Amino acid sequence: MNLNYNENLFFTKSNQFSAYSSKEGGVKALFPKNRQYYKFSLYGFLKNLKFFDPFIILFFREMGFSFLEIGTLFSIREIAKNVLEIPTGIIADGFGRRVSMIYAFVSYISSFMIFYFFPFYGIYVIAMLLFAGGEAFRTGTHKAMIMEHLRINSLLDLKVDYYGHTRGWAQTGSAVSALIAAALVFYTGGYRIIFLASVVPYVFALFLMISYPKELDGEISGDKKAGALQKAKNKALFTLKSFAGIFKSRAALGALFNSSLYDGVFKTVKNYLQPVIGSYSLMLPVLLSYEEDKKVAVVIGGVYFILYILASVSAGSSGAVTRKMRSDTWAINTYFLTGAFLIIASGVSLIFGFRLSAIVIFVLYNMIHNFKRPVNVGYISEQISGKVMASGLSVESQLTALFVAVFAPLMGFVADRVGVGHGFAMMAVVLAVSFPFVRVGKGARCFKETH
Repeated sequence: MNLNYNENLFFTKSNQFSAYSSKEGGVKALFPKNRQYYKFSLYGFLKNLKFFDPFIILFFREMGFSFLEIGTLFSIREIAKNVLEIPTGIIADGFGRRVSMIYAFVSYISSFMIFYFFPFYGIYVIAMLLFAGGEAFRTGTHKAMIMEHLRINSLLDLKVDYYGHTRGWAQTGSAVSALIAAALVFYTGGYRIIFLASVVPYVFALFLMISYPKELDGEISGDKKAGALQKAKNKALFTLKSFAGIFKSRAALGALFNSSLYDGVFKTVKNYLQPVIGSYSLMLPVLLSYEEDKKVAVVIGGVYFILYILASVSAGSSGAVTRKMRSDTWAINTYFLTGAFLIIASGVSLIFGFRLSAIVIFVLYNMIHNFKRPVNVGYISEQISGKVMASGLSVESQLTALFVAVFAPLMGFVADRVGVGHGFAMMAVVLAVSFPFVRVGKGARCFKETH
């Protein structure tokens, strides 16, 4: 993928679409903001109305769990997600991507209901397993639907911009979610309500998936005679062959590990911002007349709103910013190292007691993540043939889950023993030490898809 488009391309401002000049001198829409564009964007917005996200660590701490126990729950979720990848893939292949997404949201809703009605650690394992099922059904599937839409409309060259814009709407949803969640915690005085409230947008998302056009289902396997076990065997063999083919390419392997390692570290550390903000909020000479929980809710809601608004801007402008860099590979490597530097800077700030600077640095780290993610998705799609694209995205998802499964308990253990700051520093060292092995650029290749 080359994000430095040739001289024939130029962008114009429009409320309806961006445009570039074709070789014939005409003007062609990059990504018309048609009904499906708004559906993709609405999906991202609704999907990120997870009101528990800004408070999940504080919720578990309120329940009396240690950081290690919390990390273990996250690890269970990620391991289950990996195990469920193949059976959920069978459903997607056999019945279509829309059915897979419907199952995803049913699993999510079931998980939220358990978190609200059954507040016990052992039962929460089941809730995490259901959440993992939702992730397994969803992860990669919706991206594949977006790519299918772009392929059908001959817009694959603009995948970074298109995906970045829809991701921007998702981050906007997270910003709105933070404010609503803060209000819910403030007025109820507890965290459990945020799980019940999360059911509402996910029900709307469920009906949104039902409205998606059939053309986005992809190629559905029509072998109705094969039994479930045979289908599972065929799917497993196909996945293994796809994995083997991907791993033969140094460029594809580097792209997958670069993205999954970085995302694994990000997913491991991101929720630990909550106790940092919580402890800092208690030091502020404001809202003195309110109870501690309400004060924490207001400050966390405000910080997360700003964090997600900046993330939305970052994701939406990822393509434009990256085009100004030397190349997409140079950008990916730069984002990777910058992220590692920001994590360790945030960790060191915490170790020395500078909570405000740690929070500000972490917000910058979150912005870098949202600059990097759309470029990674586009780059991976260029290193892997479209014939095994779904498997390629599945590999990335599984590798990320494996990294989180390993890192989450380790991060929790370190946070319990010596503090969150040391945990951040440890994760940053993991990225820095791994960079020579996962840097992208050498041996890159580009698959040209026919339409």
